[in-house]
This record gives sequence, structure tokens and C-alpha cells, in this order.
Amino acid sequence: MKNTEPGSQLRPAPSRNTWSRSQMGRFLERIEARTGRHFGDYEEAWAWSVENLEDFWAEVWDHFEIITHAPYSSVLAERTMPGATWFDGARINYTEHILRSLARRPDATMVKSRSQTNGSFDWTGARLTEEVERIQQGLLRHGIKAGDRVAGYLPNIPQTLASYLAVTGLGAIWCCVPPEMGVKGVLGRIGQLEPRLLISIDGYRWGDKPIAKLDDLAAIRSGLPGMDTVLLPYLDTDIEVDSAAPGAESYADFTAERAEVTCLPVPFEHPLTVLFSSGTTGTPKAIVHSHGGLLLEHHKAMGLHFDLSEADTAYWFSTTGWMVWTLGVSSLLVGATVVLQDGDPNWPSLDGPWSQWAVMAETEATYMGTGSAYMAACAHAGVQPGKIWDLSRLREIQCSGSPLAADVAGWVYDAIAPEIMLAPTSGGTDICAAFLGGSPLSAVHAGEMACRPLGVAVDAWDREGNPLHGEPGELVATLPMPSMPAFFWNDPESERYRSSYFNAFEGVWRHGDWLVRTERDTWVITGRSDATLNRGGVRLGTAEFYAMLEGHPGVNDALVMHFEQGGAMGQLVLLVEAGQDADTAALERSIRTALRTQLSPRHVPDHVLFVRSIPRTRTGKRLEIPLKRLVQGGSAGVIDTGVLVNPQDLDETVQSVSRILARG
Repeated sequence: MKNTEPGSQLRPAPSRNTWSRSQMGRFLERIEARTGRHFGDYEEAWAWSVENLEDFWAEVWDHFEIITHAPYSSVLAERTMPGATWFDGARINYTEHILRSLARRPDATMVKSRSQTNGSFDWTGARLTEEVERIQQGLLRHGIKAGDRVAGYLPNIPQTLASYLAVTGLGAIWCCVPPEMGVKGVLGRIGQLEPRLLISIDGYRWGDKPIAKLDDLAAIRSGLPGMDTVLLPYLDTDIEVDSAAPGAESYADFTAERAEVTCLPVPFEHPLTVLFSSGTTGTPKAIVHSHGGLLLEHHKAMGLHFDLSEADTAYWFSTTGWMVWTLGVSSLLVGATVVLQDGDPNWPSLDGPWSQWAVMAETEATYMGTGSAYMAACAHAGVQPGKIWDLSRLREIQCSGSPLAADVAGWVYDAIAPEIMLAPTSGGTDICAAFLGGSPLSAVHAGEMACRPLGVAVDAWDREGNPLHGEPGELVATLPMPSMPAFFWNDPESERYRSSYFNAFEGVWRHGDWLVRTERDTWVITGRSDATLNRGGVRLGTAEFYAMLEGHPGVNDALVMHFEQGGAMGQLVLLVEAGQDADTAALERSIRTALRTQLSPRHVPDHVLFVRSIPRTRTGKRLEIPLKRLVQGGSAGVIDTGVLVNPQDLDETVQSVSRILARG
């Protein structure tokens, strides 16, 4: 992998006279025609969208023909946060819009499922609609009604997608946790909601390893004794449900009846789904997202920023507990086909038949949504996707979960396709959307995010609330977004909600990331603001460490923490997961030299510690803050090990860091 200079242009912005080639361009040209405005470039269009926030969202509503069963009285009552009221008076339903798209393409393949447990199969629009119809009849027999909670303990398969739509069509509230999560993690999430019904599988395969979940299911049911259960045989399709899960209903019986889907019109802010924060810093936040919020934000994202349409097949690699899964489902809003992959994409190897690239080639995907960590792993392993597989249909890659290093961005254009659209993105479970990302009208620069999405008023502020350029500031949103949480569950006075986002600046959302605005009006996340390293009064962002170390020979992964004890400078600890058979002494010397010469002497750690694995969540997030708290004596509950990739290595890592700090 060759070195790519951060900020170097990898793909130019299209010329202004070619805007009509994209849906976003045509959308903006229609606004120009109606308003008499002229947008010279994307930044001018973005400025109009936030200065005229109400007009912009009304245009989105009309453009995507939002179905409402009652008129709205105002787009946005007041520009206040928290508590903004959007499209007051409207009565809508998210699922109704998905079903509209399916009805337009009943015979077209709309879902392509690829599973290491039950193989490959496709569903047409009519087949997915039928599954929604059948599940909804099962829900009604269990007495599920608007406002009730239904939980899934399910992988990324079509039945999960259909369950989500069936539940929310009734005005009930969906939540899902992936089956790789253990009992404690499940109960700590869905237990907050007191669900009326749980739909679960019996187990799954991860690579060639069968993983049974019936014992975990029994413990979950014991912890939630008033909950009904439906069991979907997945690992063992011949299982006897009565003996495997006494008292549970079989999925076959649950879906035995069929009738037309009900789509209950609900207010804009009515709860649609609950997404859970990672739980790495305490009890997971149960973040409630609304029908209107996700309907509008996701129409904008899919149809404008991602340029998806009925001509596309969208591949999203995600666990069902990640916000990317919920976002990916919304590809159906604009008529795109979705690819669902369940299993280990690294089995038997990064360039094997189950790699994300292989599945995309086989399903003829045109759009990819994946994690930046996966991209980095492929780049550093020297994988050449464009040479191994036919990815000629793939036109865009969106990656998130962590910053994408410049070298990895350069690898995309060398190893996949020179004309591809690359869109590193930063958003979050909190908004189930993007704060920063790409657009069809913006250039691509290595190691940077191209733009602020339309209608999203994001900036980088200092502690006094002044905009910053060229240096890290707090990522803030200064105007409301439709998909900001409706509320947190079990937070009746909104105390936790306010303290999570509004405790730094009055009426302004502070997200907790350090953000840099470049001279090109592009954007770089340099790390979590609460994970910033303070060396003798100088703030160091974690992202610059990782950008350098991710391409360093012999380094598989790394994590950096700063501890205040140990003199004025404190102690900087670098954890390194070394490559196989690495000479760790030589590797440490080369790391220290690289940090000193490529960054600064302040970046050179006091301690370099080689560990078995770096603590990461399954969505790729490094856990700097929770790990630091554990080392400093925090309780074991600081980290929910159910979210970790390698939980068995955590205790040894904590003990090793504690020992080197004690030595000083």
C-alpha cells in the first residue's frame, strides 16, 4: 500500500453543468427554478438548506411524496433544542412508505440474503410483503398494539427485516439485539423496555462454527417472565420448538395466517424503533427514534446523498444492533434492492468467498456500506478487491464507525476502482443519520469527509462557542434535525437526554467528537473530545496516532491512552497488537521513531505495551475511555463485555497496563 498524503484530491467534484446526472443535482436545480436562487457549488446549496431550514425540509417532504393522512400545520414550530416539533399535525407511518416501494416492484428481487447458516436466497417485493403480512397477524393474535414493544434476538436475515416492518406498521415499537450478544448485554438493553414479545433464533453459524443460543434464550426469558416468545429455527431447522423452548410459539405457527398489512397513521414524533448506545460507559442509553425523523432523514440520505434508486443494489454489512442496519433497511424507501449478509466476512480469509467483496460481486451490488476498520484491515493485508472480483457495478463506498486514514482512502482508488465515489461518514446511533459525509456534488480528499449533509448545521466550536478553522473543536449541531431522538426510554424528565448532548452549550447539541474544518471546507474527526490526550497542557487527538500507526509495518491495531499521574506530562500508554512473528523490540523502536519524526516528540509514548488484541466493539470502535476507567479502578460494569470482539483478553490487558503505570 503506497503512502497517500492527507488532503490530496482523489476524485474531483463534478462540473456545475453536469449536476443533472445525479438525483441531488436535479433536486437542487428544481429549488433554483422555484426560488430564483443559483447555487455555484455544493457549499452554497448547503448554506441555503440550513439558512432556510423549514423550506428545505418541506422540499424534501414534497420531493419524496411523503404520505400523510392529515395535513401538517407547520414544518418546524420553533428552532429550539431539545424539544423541536416537526410537521405538527401530520399523520404518517414509516412502513407504509416501504410497502409503497415494494408494491411498485412486486416481481423484482428486493432482498438478497447470504447466510453462513442457511445459505443464499432471494425475495421479491411480493414475497417480502407477504412475510410482513403474516408476521403482523401473529402480532395481532398476541395482542400487540400501538406503543407496545417487540424485541428481536435476531441476525441480519429477511425475517428480521420483515418483523421490523410488521411491528412498526402497527404503531408498536421495534428493538433488536444481535444474537452474538450475551444474556447480560441483552437484558441490559431490551429489559429497559419491558417488551411484550420476543422473536428469537435458536443459534447461528459464525464461519464454520455452530453457536447455540437456546441456553441464553432461556436465561433471557427467565429475566423477563411476562414476555411472550416466538422461536425461529435457524441453526437447526428440524428442532422441536416445544422441547427446545417450552412455552414458546414456533415461527411457523406464528406466521400461519395472512391478511393485508395495517399501517396505522401516527404523529411525526411517534416512536418507531429503539437503538441502544454501546454501553461502554455505563447502562446503554435506550434512544427512541421516531417515524417521521427516520422517514425524512433516510429519504434525504438514500435519494439525495447516496443517489440510490430502483437501479441500485445496496450492500450494507451490519449487525442488527448497529444503526447502520436501520439505515440500510431504508434503501427500500427509494426502491433499491438490499443485500443482507449474516456470518463472518473474514472466514476463511479476508479474500475468501465470504468476504464482503465476494458477496458484493456475486450479488452485483452497486453501493457498499461498511466499517472503516474493515477497509483498513483489507488495505493493510494487501487485498486487491478490484483484481480478484468483478466489482465493475460498484459505484460508491460509504464507510463509518471510525475515521478512514488517508492511506486507506488512497488504497480504495488503487485497489478497487479509480472512478469510485468514496464517502467516509460520521454520524451516530443518537441521530441514526450523518453529521458529516459525502455527496455526489463534492470532491473526495484523502483522510477527510467531504461535506455537511443538506439541512445539517454542524460546526467545530471552541469552549466559548466560537467557530474554529484548522484546529480541533467540539462537534456541535446548532439547528434541530428531524432524526434527533424523540426521547430516551425511562428518562421522564429528559435529564439524561439533556446531560448527554446539551450540558456544554445552551440549546446546542454537543456530540463529543473533536472536529477540524480544513481550508478546503472538508472535515476531519480527530477523536472523542473526552478521550483527548493532554500532554503538559497540549491537546493531542487520538486520530492522528491511529492514522500513522494503521499503516505502520508490523502493527495490526493500536490504542492510546493518557494517564494524569506521573509528573507534569502524565504517562502516555500505547497498546499495540503486533503482526504475527513480529520482533517486538524492533517494532517498538520503529514506532517511537515514526511518532517522533512524523508527528512530534510529545506524541512519543512513555510506555509501549504489546497485547493480544485491542479492545473494540463489534462495530469497530476503540474503547479508550472505558479501558482507562477500568485501569483506574472502575467496576467491571464499566464495559459490557457482550459488545467486545475479544472479551477474553480484557482482564489481561487491564492488569498489564496497571503494572506498567505502577512502575512509573
